[in-house]
Amino acid sequence: MNHASFGKNVLMGVLDGKVALVTGASRGIGAEIARRFGAAGAAVAVAARTTADTPAAFPGTIDQTVAEISGAGGTAVAIAADLSRPDDRVRLVEETTARLGPPDILVSNAAVTYFVPVQEFTAKRYALMFAVQVEAPFHLATLVLPGLRARGAGWILNISSVAARHPAVPSSRALRGGTVYGMCKAALERFSTGLAAELYDDNIAVNALSPSRVVPTPGTIFHHLTTPDDPAAEPPAVMAEAALLLCHREPRTLTGRIAYSQELLGEFGVPVPRLQPYSGGQAFAVIAGVAEEQLAGLGPLEVQVRVVLPGEADAAVDLDVLARDV
Repeated sequence: MNHASFGKNVLMGVLDGKVALVTGASRGIGAEIARRFGAAGAAVAVAARTTADTPAAFPGTIDQTVAEISGAGGTAVAIAADLSRPDDRVRLVEETTARLGPPDILVSNAAVTYFVPVQEFTAKRYALMFAVQVEAPFHLATLVLPGLRARGAGWILNISSVAARHPAVPSSRALRGGTVYGMCKAALERFSTGLAAELYDDNIAVNALSPSRVVPTPGTIFHHLTTPDDPAAEPPAVMAEAALLLCHREPRTLTGRIAYSQELLGEFGVPVPRLQPYSGGQAFAVIAGVAEEQLAGLGPLEVQVRVVLPGEADAAVDLDVLARDV
């Protein structure tokens, strides 16, 4: 997959002197955001569970992401962290501050989910999902806030999903076991807008961002949900560029948004690359069907997932798989 980001000539250097902390950055969307921020001049703390010493089912580690940023002339450090653990979150911010300086930008991208109907959900899995997808972004935000306030500006970005939207009733989508995942993302979005309102006077931007179409990542390609050349897909660079847009402008001018990548870039006149006109819903239907089939029988997944049926806004699945014994 080509990881080269677009728009670098326009936005190169907009993050010079800034420190960015990006979670879930061993592969997929998180890694692409970390690389893009590094190319824009930020010193990047690359955080996830997957390291060279603890490989996962799919390619990609925080060490690899750091090597790519460094190889392109940027500055980055790898910090292993399990975001379900409060002590790891504290250590992550402390180590970022010690090695790079206090974060100016926080991107919460890590997620863990299970596609299981509500009646079959265990309390342990429910708690883990909320710990990673809701409590971790909340906790990390509280940890970086003193530094952001001290410097008089900052940016917090939470990666969300169309799953936060309420489903139609009746809806076959509800049978796919995404209710708790949608709860987590809805909570994350409400947290984002609420915190944006609280921090407006502090000149700290808080936004939520979701991809507009399926994003080819190691996980989605492995599970045959898309291909690197799928004309209906969204390159990871689109999310990275949208994230950069939300994390470098004057904070009070762009905050409190529940944004979608392509729509956001279109609003600000930023070109969206490698996308072809697409009509009809059949490909989205196939994506949803394959997702249900491929995920059935698998163990717990650490993921960033969105699956949407024909006629709904979009479909995107970013599977970053790590087995967990729960």
